[in-house]
Amino acid sequence: MNIVLCRRSKIIFALDVIHSSKSLFFVFFSFLMTVSAYGKVYYTHTAQTDVASLRVRYMEQDNLTRPFLILQGGVVDGTNPRNTLEVSFDCMTHDIRQFTYTIYHLNADFTQSDLQSTEYLQGFTTADITEYELSNLTQRDYTHYSFTVPNDNMRLVRSGNYVVHIYEDGDRDKTVADVCFAVVEPLVEIAAQVRSNTGKEINGRYQQLDIDLDMKHLSSFNPSEISLVVQQNNRQDNAVTVRQPTYVEAQRLRYVNNDALIFEGGNEYRHFDTYSSYYAGYNVNRIRFERPDYHAFLEIDDNRGVISGQTDRTGSPYLQQFDNDGQWLTNIEQSDYDDTDAEYMWVHWTLPVSEPFLDGSVYVGGDLFGNRMTIDNRMQYDGEQRCYYLSALLKQGGYDYQYWFVPMGQKTATLQRTEGSHWQTENTYTIAVYYRPIGSRYDRLVGYRLIRSGQ
Repeated sequence: MNIVLCRRSKIIFALDVIHSSKSLFFVFFSFLMTVSAYGKVYYTHTAQTDVASLRVRYMEQDNLTRPFLILQGGVVDGTNPRNTLEVSFDCMTHDIRQFTYTIYHLNADFTQSDLQSTEYLQGFTTADITEYELSNLTQRDYTHYSFTVPNDNMRLVRSGNYVVHIYEDGDRDKTVADVCFAVVEPLVEIAAQVRSNTGKEINGRYQQLDIDLDMKHLSSFNPSEISLVVQQNNRQDNAVTVRQPTYVEAQRLRYVNNDALIFEGGNEYRHFDTYSSYYAGYNVNRIRFERPDYHAFLEIDDNRGVISGQTDRTGSPYLQQFDNDGQWLTNIEQSDYDDTDAEYMWVHWTLPVSEPFLDGSVYVGGDLFGNRMTIDNRMQYDGEQRCYYLSALLKQGGYDYQYWFVPMGQKTATLQRTEGSHWQTENTYTIAVYYRPIGSRYDRLVGYRLIRSGQ
């Protein structure tokens, strides 16, 4: 009897151990999933191969600009079209799909903050995308989806970074796209200048930023609670974060002669325009229809500028020309409905180089590829033709681009190998000031400014 009881007790004990182990496993797994979610760095991109032309702009805006929202009266409610974002994208089918979005608040490093949705949102936490239009008589069928943020059902009440997470069939793991944006409460005034006298050289290849922050509207702060983030032309690869000012004054922080704020000047963006499916637009050599698609063959750049007769771009003097610092827009002839009448075309780049670069890779860079370096925009080398080449399916329009070289083992692109670098180049710098007091659970965005060098 005792033996039976003993064995039964051991069995029960063993089952309890297994049950406890499973519980601990699920707790640990849940913990890992939580850590993974909060440690993820968000960025603007599409996550499905049949989703294209992701665009973020002001709901009402005549010119190209990089949008951000201003927290006015403690809320951004979508009533002001110049302080409201329109998010749009195309799905390459006429089948209507169920897309939903939610908004997460992010830290300064674009990881998810500790705030609950009720702390940064008023209204609903999710919404379906119900606005869509079918493409009209195009070679490829697509559906154009759009929505605005914020809106009547989803208002923002905190400053900082945000991401609109778009997903399918109500499953947040079936990511369609992520769109990052900023909401600023303008408490810090930013003064900045871009100069060519840098810590590396004078009037050479670099630009240096000197930045002054007027803190008088921030009631109390410690300089260690302030983070300064600077981006060039919306690029993430060379963005810098500075936490230590050069000088601390009573109501002012100054960032002067800081080596971290030295950027390659680079060169002006190249540009092409595929507004027509019949005629070659700017920097387009020819348009050809090869069923089922149109193909746009760009002029051979030959490491030169698009102006005929210019010498090698990497060794030539700086030549000023208008660009949009990497941005793009949809544009077609003889139609007022660019979003649904524009064709998708295969765009072909060719960059002759006598020998391939053995110490790195070449990419086509700009907003058209989300300013990222992936397999989608990495150029391949053709040994017979002695050139780098790339083909990508893009919607008709005007696009800025550059050739970026990424040295092996590095994540930051340089233009000195492919485009040349000049201190005179006009670049757009985004300056963001984050404030996180001790004990706070999120980064407040208290200052935000876009400046353009050379102006």
